Parts: sequence; C-alpha cells; structure tokens
Amino acid sequence: MSKDKVYPHLYAGREVVGERTFESRNSSDTSDVLGAFYEATKEQVQEAARAARAAAKAWAKTPAPIRGQVIGLVGQAIEREKEPLARLITREMGKTLKEARGDVQEAIDTCYFFQSEGRRLYGQTVPSEMPRKDLMTYRRPLGVVGIVTAGNFPVAVPSWKIIPALVTGNTIVWKPSEDVPACSYAFARILLGAGLPAGVFNVVFGGGKDAAGQYLIELMDDGLVDKLAFTGSSTVGRYVGEVAGRNLQHPTLELGGKNPLVVMRDADLDNAVQGAIFSAFATGGQRCTSAGNVIVDAPIYDEFKKRYLAAVERIRIGDPLKTEDVLYGPFINERFFRRWEQQYEWGKADGATLLYGKGRITPDSKPAGFIGDPNAGFYGWPTVWEGVKPGMKLFQEEIFGPTINLVKVDGIEEAIATANAVAYGLSSSIYTNNREWAYAFKDEIQAGMTSINNTTNGAEAHMPFGGVKASGNGTRESGIWVLDSYTYWHGVNDDISGKLQLAQMDTAYVEPQAAVSVADLF
Repeated sequence: MSKDKVYPHLYAGREVVGERTFESRNSSDTSDVLGAFYEATKEQVQEAARAARAAAKAWAKTPAPIRGQVIGLVGQAIEREKEPLARLITREMGKTLKEARGDVQEAIDTCYFFQSEGRRLYGQTVPSEMPRKDLMTYRRPLGVVGIVTAGNFPVAVPSWKIIPALVTGNTIVWKPSEDVPACSYAFARILLGAGLPAGVFNVVFGGGKDAAGQYLIELMDDGLVDKLAFTGSSTVGRYVGEVAGRNLQHPTLELGGKNPLVVMRDADLDNAVQGAIFSAFATGGQRCTSAGNVIVDAPIYDEFKKRYLAAVERIRIGDPLKTEDVLYGPFINERFFRRWEQQYEWGKADGATLLYGKGRITPDSKPAGFIGDPNAGFYGWPTVWEGVKPGMKLFQEEIFGPTINLVKVDGIEEAIATANAVAYGLSSSIYTNNREWAYAFKDEIQAGMTSINNTTNGAEAHMPFGGVKASGNGTRESGIWVLDSYTYWHGVNDDISGKLQLAQMDTAYVEPQAAVSVADLF
C-alpha cells in the first residue's frame, strides 16, 4: 500500500475511480497513512450489481467442481501471502500478529473446505409413490449476493460469505468495512487473481449509512440483489431484515453479542482465569464473541476475583507490530474508542463498582504492562466492573472494547438464568468439571455456540457460526450449514410412464386387511 495512491473500486473486470475519497490509517500510529480509497456513489454500486447480474448465468452454469477448483486456487494464493496479509491486518486495524495470522488462516481453511464442497453439492434422488417416475432435488444459486462486512476480522469473516457464495454459483458485490479498506483491497486482488471471470466478484468501497453500504442494501428493492449477507450491529441488522422482508428475501445476519462466561464452584480456576482473560481482552474486546459478563459461582467468587484482577494487572498492551508480546493493541479507530468510553458513565449511573480501569491510556495514565507511545493510537485500559446486575446497561449493552463485568450468582440454575438475561445470544462458555452442570448449560443456554472449559471466542471453518435473539436470524456461517444460505432447493419430477399420473389421486395405496386377534388364535 502506498500513502500517495488512491485505490479504485474493482468491478466488471475493471478498476473504477471516483471523486470523493477517504483515508486508511495505521491504528497503532495514526500518522501512518496506508492509502486513500474512492467512496462509491449510488450509481457505481448499481453498476457493480449490474455487472454481477450479467455474469450470473455463465457462472451458475460453470460446473461446481470447476468453481471449487477456483476456490482452491484462492486458498493457495492466500496461503502464499499469509504473512504480508497478516502484517497488513495488524497495521491497519491493530490486532496482534498472532491473531492476524489466525484471521488469514481461517480464510485459507475456508477455501480448502469449500473447494471440496464443489464436488459435494449433493441433491437427492427420492422414490416416487407413482410407477415409472423419478424425483430429484438440486441446489440452485440465488443469483446476485450483496455482502457487507465489519472491520474486526478483515479477511476471515468476508471469506465465510464470499467463498461459499461463489462455490454455490452466485455472483457477488462486496462492500467491505470502511475501517479496513487496505486489507479488503489486498484480499480482493488475491481473489480476482485466482481466475474469477469478470463480473463474478465485484468490490465497492465506502461508508455505511447514506453511503455505499446503504445503497447496496437498498438494491434489494431495485431487484438488483437477490440476497444480502451482513455482519455488524443489531440495529443495522434489523434494517437489513426490513428491506429483505418486503422483498421476500432471507438475509444472512451475523450481529452483536454480550456473551456470558460462567465459572462454577468446581472449575479449574487457573484455566478459567486464563480463558476469561482472553475472552474479554483478545482483540481489545473488539470481537462479537468477546465475553461481556463473567458469571461466577458464589463460593469461589472472591478467590476468582483476586486471581482475575492479578492477571489483568499483568496484561501487556501496545503496538503489536513493534512488540509481538502483547495481548491487545489499539482500538480500530477513534469512533470505536469514543463509543467504548461511554461505559464509564453507564457504570456510574447504574451504581456498579469499578475494580480496574481508567479509560484512555495516556502518558500520565497507563498500566504497568503498556509498551510504546500511547498518543500514537487510541488505547484503552483493561476495565473490570463488579456489582453489575441484569437490569443494568453495563450488563445488557455490547461495549466492544476491553471491558468485562464480574457477576456473582449462587448455583447452576441462577448462572443459566443470568446468562440468558440479555437480548443477545451469540456465544457462551462454562467452566466446570461437573458433567450434569455442563449438560444443563448447553441444553438451556440461549446461544448459537457454547464452549465447555474453553473461551467464548474461536471458530473453525467446518463448524456453524452464528447466533439467536438479537445476535442473528438463525442463519449460519461456515461448514455445510452455510450452503443453505446461498442456495434454494429445486424439486424435479420426471415421469416416463407416458400417461397422466396424479399424486395422491392415482396412487395405489395398500388397503388394510382384517385385524388379527392373538387371543382368538390360541
């Protein structure tokens, strides 16, 4: 990336420029400009969608194994560029290099998984109730898929949508987050370089509200987009759902979370503390799967709190490009930081107790584990609250930053009830060695994903990812389950009998014979 270059949109097999631009800056050093990017107009978003529509028929007719082969080449290309792409992620949005490498690896894994799905887009042959008649089912692509993604996972999350949509025969218009245009541009060039025909994969850059994101969503009303896949806030997700609903479409919505992590009285406390630290503070808490409430059983609450606060004090924070030995880096940008700051007013208003944390890290106010120049980016103190109750804003709202609430409960029933007392239902976790408690939790928790003796974070390419309640609409990313999001089922009946046969009317149903009484036989 060059700070002096303006990067174009990529659609219809062309580089497309515009008039207005926006900059991308290094989140750990805001003086470092990665480049400028054109802001897409409504007309340009429409052009990209029309290009996708023009390419849709030929791509759908491309044999699925060949589409899978292209996806495999994408995976190989990403694998070759893993390290520079990971370093670009760290530079642009601030996650650690270890996490950035995992971000890229998730996309690689996704490609290799769905490469094989190109040979496994199974339908069924079904026996008919009529003679000389075959019944078959096929997966068919939906058409043009609009994709809008967030900035905290610049490569992994887009791959969850783009790759299965492509392998199932759809064409795409992608509006990546305006927070990570450099990562998105690099990822898009890798995809296009793998051999995708012109118009199959199209990228437009820009903002969300009253900008490229909203324009793309509203193309459902114009008949130019057949499916919208969105990752972001629940508020915007509801808007996507409204537009999709009036067009009788079913969107993919991967939304926010306020994820519970339960620690029961029999838990391995060392393991639980370690898991609760990572769940709360990895990526600076800027994950939809970050823990929001650590719910601790009363008999061990004081001991857990002591160990947890000691671990929080040891957290290392700083520029992850300069020091790999940090747990988290800066906020993605000032907008995220300012939103996170509001929690201090919420806690004060609710009467919660602040155990640790002082807002923004500055030269005059920084934890012992901070490394580097705090003025170079927006860094937040790891923040811990207690005395937080289900009715409080701190308990309910997704904060999206390095903040955690400690919540005391008494027993598994109260732990489950408290865990479910939020509007969200994305991820969840419980630490216990009691199998009955573990089973009760996994059976009763209102969440799309649950870990037992592990963190609230983490996803694997062959497992379903998504939530319920305010965290999503039941659709899933990843694994075989995502195929239902980008296809519809087509039922075909093939009658070779040479005559009219009417199901249910001409069917030769078996008539029951006289009932047999065993008592009468002996």
